[in-house]
Amino acid sequence: MSFDLHTTDPSGARLGTLHLPHGDVQTPIFMPVGTQGTVKTLHPEDLNALGAQIILGNTYHLCLRPGDEPIRDMGGLHRFAGWDKPMLTDSGGFQVFSLARLRKITEEGVRFCNHIDGAYMMLTPERSMEIQANLGSDIAMLFDECPPYPCERKYAAKSLGLTLRWAKRCKAWIDEHQPQTNGMPQQHFGIVQGSCYADLRRQCAEELAAMDFDGYAVGGVSVGEPEPVMLEAIENSTPYLPQNKARYAMGLGTPTQMLEMIERGIDMFDCVMPTRLARHGIALTPDGPMHIRNERWKYDTRPIDPEGHPHVTRFSRAAVRHFFRAGEMLALRLLSFQNLHFYLRLMAQARSAIAAGEFAAFKSSFISRYQANDIQ
Repeated sequence: MSFDLHTTDPSGARLGTLHLPHGDVQTPIFMPVGTQGTVKTLHPEDLNALGAQIILGNTYHLCLRPGDEPIRDMGGLHRFAGWDKPMLTDSGGFQVFSLARLRKITEEGVRFCNHIDGAYMMLTPERSMEIQANLGSDIAMLFDECPPYPCERKYAAKSLGLTLRWAKRCKAWIDEHQPQTNGMPQQHFGIVQGSCYADLRRQCAEELAAMDFDGYAVGGVSVGEPEPVMLEAIENSTPYLPQNKARYAMGLGTPTQMLEMIERGIDMFDCVMPTRLARHGIALTPDGPMHIRNERWKYDTRPIDPEGHPHVTRFSRAAVRHFFRAGEMLALRLLSFQNLHFYLRLMAQARSAIAAGEFAAFKSSFISRYQANDIQ
C-alpha cells in the first residue's frame, strides 16, 4: 500500500504515512512549492534543515523550460533540482486555467498560447502523464479541468464530465506505459472537481474512487470563492474518498485554513503563500503576520519568532527590517526560511496533537493566539 492510516482523531483529523519511491512522508504535511524546480531563494540543504519531506514541481513551467525531455535525459527532476526526497508534480491543469484568455478547451485537451513566447501548445491527458513520467516525480497528478468561481451548474456538470473522461484516458496511458521513478512505480492522484455543487463533488469522488488511483486531491478550491464555500467543497468530497488513500487539498492555504481542512480529513497541502509573503516583507509567526518593513521594528532587538529556527532567531527584527529595506538578498532568504519553518512546524504540531487525540484543542488554541494578536 502507498498510504498507511495510523489513527483518526475524534475531530476527524488523520495521522498517516505516505510511502513513496524516494522515501516516506508523515502526514498531515505541507509541501513547499518549487515551481521551476527550486523553492524560491532556498537551497535543498535549507529545505532539509527546515524538515521538508516532499516538495512540489510545476509540469507546465518545466515542460516549457528547460523541457521535460532534457530533464529526463539528465537523470530526472530529482537530480536536476538537487533534491533526493519525494516530489509531487501537478498536471498543468491549473496553469492552463489561469490562461483563460489564451486557451481553448476541447475533448482532446487544451490548446493555448504559452506565457513565455506566445507559441501555441496543446496539453492533453496523455501528454501531461508523459511529461510527468519524464520528470520522474513520485506523485503525478491527473490532467483535469478546473472550473472558475462563480460557475453555473450547467458548466460545472459539463466540466466534470470532461475531467472524468480525461481521468480514464490518463489511467489508460498509465496502464500502458507503467511509469517508474527510482525503480518503483510512480504514484498517480485523481482530482475531485464539481465546483460548489455537492452532488457533483460526490459524483466525481465516487467515480474517481472506482478507478482506484493511488491517492486523491480536491481541486477547484482557492479559485476566488469565499472560505465557507471552500470548506464545503472539502466536506462534499472527502466522505466519498477511500479511507486508505491519501487526500490532498490543492493550492491551499492559510495556516487556519489548513487546520480546518485537517479536521475535515485532508492529509496534504501546498501553497506559494509562505515564499510569496516573504518576498513582500511579511513574516508568519504564532502571533500572526508581521510586516517587517514597518517603522515599529526599527530598533527591536527581539527575533522575529522566538520559537523559530536558529537560522532566523540569530537575527533581530531590526536587522531583518534593515536587510529588507536595503534590498539585501539575505532578507528574502530569512523570511522564506521563517515562513516555511512556520508551516512545517504547524504540521508537526498537528501530527503530535492527532497522535494524542487532542487535535480539536490544539486547533482552537492555535487559531485563538494567531488571530488575537496584532503585531503588524
